[in-house]
Amino acid sequence: MIERRPVLDFVSHAVLILGVAVVAFPVYLALIASTQTATQIATAHPMSLLPGDNFINSYRLALFGGKVEGGGTIAAGWPMMWTSLVMALGIALGKIAISLLSAFALVYFRFPFRGLVFWMIFITLMLPVEVRIGPTYQVISDLKMLNSYAGLTVPLIASATATFLFRQFFLTVPDELAEAARIDGAGPMRFFKDILLPLSKTSMAALFVIQFIYGWNQYLWPLIVTTSEEMYPIVLGIKRAIFGEIYVEWNVVMATAILAMLPPALVVILMQKWFVKGLVDTEK
Repeated sequence: MIERRPVLDFVSHAVLILGVAVVAFPVYLALIASTQTATQIATAHPMSLLPGDNFINSYRLALFGGKVEGGGTIAAGWPMMWTSLVMALGIALGKIAISLLSAFALVYFRFPFRGLVFWMIFITLMLPVEVRIGPTYQVISDLKMLNSYAGLTVPLIASATATFLFRQFFLTVPDELAEAARIDGAGPMRFFKDILLPLSKTSMAALFVIQFIYGWNQYLWPLIVTTSEEMYPIVLGIKRAIFGEIYVEWNVVMATAILAMLPPALVVILMQKWFVKGLVDTEK
C-alpha cells in the first residue's frame, strides 16, 4: 500500500527541485556566458545571469573558428566534433561487437580452461587505467597508429565489463532454445544471429549509450596518442582554448562546451526508453 501525505510530497518535490537546480546551474551559467562577449564576462563582477546579444557570433566562432576580440585565433570546433563522433561510435560499436562474441564463446562453447579464461578477462577490471597506458602506447606506436582513428579507438574497444554483462545475460537464456536450434539444423553463428542478438537488443542499447558517452568524453588517451591538431577530439579542443592563451575567450569556450554536450545528450534522449529497459532487464 502506498501512503500519500501532502507534507511528504512537498518535501520530496522540494528536494528534487533543489537537486535539479544544483545540477543544472553550471549548464545554465555556461549557456548564458556563451551569449555574452569576452569583455562583458571579464569586466562584470559578478557575471550577469541574463542572456546577452552575442549568441550567433560565439557559436559561429566555436563551430568555424576565426579571429577574436583579443587578437588571437580560435580553431574550428566542427572537425573536432567529427573526430569525437567517430571515436565515440567506434568505441561503442566495437565494444558491443567484441563483448558479444567473447561472451558467446564463454557461455556456449566447451574448451579447456574456459573458467580460467573468464576470470583472466574479469580480473582486468581491477587493473588501473594508468598501469596499461605505457605498454598500450608502446604497442600503438610500434604499429604506426599514432594520430589515427584506429589509434584512438582500437585500444579502448576491449571491455571486461561488457563481456561480463553479456555473459550474465546469456546464462539466463534457456538451454532449450539452443537445443531447439540444434535440432532445426542451425549452426552456432546462425543461433547467435537469429536468436541471441534479437534477445540482446535492450542490453546492447543500454551499453551503447554508456559507451558512447565514455568514448565522447575521452581525454587522457587522445592527449597521449595525438600530436596533430587535426586529430584532436572536442574535449582536447576545449582544453587547448583555455590553456596556453594569454586572453581566454570564455564566451567561445562556453559555446564549445555547450556544443560538446549536445551529441551525448541527444543519444540519451533518443534512446532513453531502450536505455532504461536494458538496465532493468540486466538487473533481472
